[in-house]
Amino acid sequence: MSDQPAPADTTARQQLEPAAADGLRAYAARTRESADQLAAVLEDIAANGLPAVEDCTPWEELREAHLARLAAQRPAA
Repeated sequence: MSDQPAPADTTARQQLEPAAADGLRAYAARTRESADQLAAVLEDIAANGLPAVEDCTPWEELREAHLARLAAQRPAA
């Protein structure tokens, strides 16, 4: 991935509304931050090896915590 915009092509491109462009930039920033965090974890594993099983959280607990966060964000019917 690059921080530089894609090169312009020869066809005309439809411009976004300013609010939509701002939202897209914010999404790109969040995505870039998540990718950077993942890359840091992978680099740590490459440098130091996998963590001990005792230091890890089972995926079932992670799933349940994530589902609870999603349910909390959902508006009540």
